[in-house]
Amino acid sequence: MPRSLPLSTARGRLLGLLLLALAAAAALLAPLAAADGSPGEDGGAGSSRPVRLVLLTAGLTWEDVSPSATPHLACLADRSSAGAMSTTSTTPRSTQAQGMESVRTGYRGLAAEAAPSAGIPSPAVDQLEQLPVPVVEIGAGAALPDALPADALVLADLGALSPAGSSPAGTDRAQQLAALDARAGAVLDLAGGCEAVGDPASGAPRTLLLSVAELPDDSAPDGPGSAPDGPADPVLPGRAAASLQVAADSADPGGLLTSGSTHQSGVVVLTDVAPTILASYGITPVGPLPGQPFLAEKVSTSPLVIATDRTQAARLVDAATVPALGSWLALGLIGLVLRLVPAAARRPRLLRLSRALMAIAPLALPVGLYAGLVPWWRAGHPALALTGWVWAGSIVLSAIVLLGPWRRSRFGPLGVSSALVAGLILLECAAGSPWQLGSPLGAQAISGGRYYGMSNHLFGLVLAASLAALLCLFTRVLRPRSRALWTIGTWLVIAGICVAPTMGADFGSMLVTVPTFGLLALLVAGIRLRLWHVLALGVGGGAAVMGVSLLDWLRPPAARTHLGRFIDQILSGELAGVIVRKFAQNLGMLLGIPVLALIVALALAGSIAALMPRRLRWRSLAALDAALPIAYPVRIALVAGGWLGYLVNDTGPVLIAAMLGLWVLALGQLLPTGGEDAAGAAGPPQAPVAAHQGPGSV
Repeated sequence: MPRSLPLSTARGRLLGLLLLALAAAAALLAPLAAADGSPGEDGGAGSSRPVRLVLLTAGLTWEDVSPSATPHLACLADRSSAGAMSTTSTTPRSTQAQGMESVRTGYRGLAAEAAPSAGIPSPAVDQLEQLPVPVVEIGAGAALPDALPADALVLADLGALSPAGSSPAGTDRAQQLAALDARAGAVLDLAGGCEAVGDPASGAPRTLLLSVAELPDDSAPDGPGSAPDGPADPVLPGRAAASLQVAADSADPGGLLTSGSTHQSGVVVLTDVAPTILASYGITPVGPLPGQPFLAEKVSTSPLVIATDRTQAARLVDAATVPALGSWLALGLIGLVLRLVPAAARRPRLLRLSRALMAIAPLALPVGLYAGLVPWWRAGHPALALTGWVWAGSIVLSAIVLLGPWRRSRFGPLGVSSALVAGLILLECAAGSPWQLGSPLGAQAISGGRYYGMSNHLFGLVLAASLAALLCLFTRVLRPRSRALWTIGTWLVIAGICVAPTMGADFGSMLVTVPTFGLLALLVAGIRLRLWHVLALGVGGGAAVMGVSLLDWLRPPAARTHLGRFIDQILSGELAGVIVRKFAQNLGMLLGIPVLALIVALALAGSIAALMPRRLRWRSLAALDAALPIAYPVRIALVAGGWLGYLVNDTGPVLIAAMLGLWVLALGQLLPTGGEDAAGAAGPPQAPVAAHQGPGSV
């Protein structure tokens, strides 16, 4: 055997390698963060024209707009850039009053009624007061003037649509649409007619069409009409399914709306409206606003088709997710039950079947993330179409997992499955999140959270799957130095994709990956942990993410992600408020969703048991550690990374739930049964790790 290096030399080389890897990551991310990365293409001179007319309504989606049902709105849409708009607010469903205030303030919802954790200044600033022209409002029931005021911004309320099934007596939705369309046509006639709106040479005003909320004020949650008929919302039973709303801008006809808030073609946010109006007059907002001005992309497909697709997918995805993912994930539950039944676990064929089912069950998760590759929402039975996609993709990946040469090792299928889960999620983020919207587990535009990049639940899946894959790899890679190199290389890939502004744009991931994989690298190299190691890894993660955030902040405002906007929040003195809001949201999820609270409690108990299997008499896990000592350092990194991720993210319970689900299935495959060799078919005996790395101590 080759002679080992002295411990001090090994420690010095490994720490130097970690520092070199951190520097390499910064060098690789610098050009990515410095790139323009603009989500859309400025439409040209038209977009510099000031907004003079805003048509406002509520409850209008692109599925309602057609030449036959709404000829005036369809005419305006044909001469504008179109996009589906998220109107998420501080209540479960947005109302017209909230939307109207958002148009003026640039924040979500009513400042006077918002909780402190919402981050809305109170009293809110009316951003439109800065305009060099007066703001004239025309109410929904008010008589129209003979002409639109010259040199003014006109906010014309067209009235609101009631939710399906809750229309006023004597009317139906078709009648409401006809009345709203007629009102829009009358206002457009005062502006020179719909045909002139998209032509700058005609002198017609730049016009915005906005549906600022899902519900009119008399249909607010807990108020009249709060439980309309129609498609049920799977998240809010008793209410109609939520929908993205209409947004159109006549500045750049034929374009597809996007913004720096979403970085997604065809999707904008209500909080983008105020910045759009201010930018058209060349005015800087008072304080940092969450939204960004509308941008228009030139596309070969009809923008209305894309906007409608976004709307349909967002409306249908929640209800279709349960059968699509649940039907395949149930295979893992069946495998787990077989594994836990002693009589079944003692039968070799049933044991192999249970492990195979648990190995392939997580494959539905990345397949669901790619559901945007096919227009499943256009099918006659969307849930069935999405289920077919998930099963077809999962079967293909299962063949890779179960039929390759690695199937001969008990750790092979788990390792390949875990690598596929982590790799496919990272690949989608690296491509710029083109398929997440409207897909299971992807960013959901209706919820108003993330619209692109690495969400917390996706990061939890990546972290858990990558550590499981490394553990399986370490059954073949035996040299401590090689294990440390594999760990650092894995970290470089994950951290680079997760934190790069043009990819994952996830602030918390760098805070987690540096300590987690740095800790694992030290452990697998046989280096005894010191307090200063842990502190150095924590400081390194913070320094790395702040460096990338600063690089992102140096980009144009429209191209920045929330990494760069975090620097704005620091400069404006909002850092303490941001931390408090994230903590409040984390705590609110635990208190408001009992299932998540139970999952977090189970994860905490499982974490303690995973670190002390002998003391708690978890014999099968202790047997695994005895045969495969490297399993314990990996679990230390898993527990440390999971709970650190919980603390630094605003939806930490979701991250914990994702990691727990994957590792329950992983342990079901890893743990030996009675009389079975704990090392399975892993190959030659494992190289021992330092004595201090054994179960029960760090």
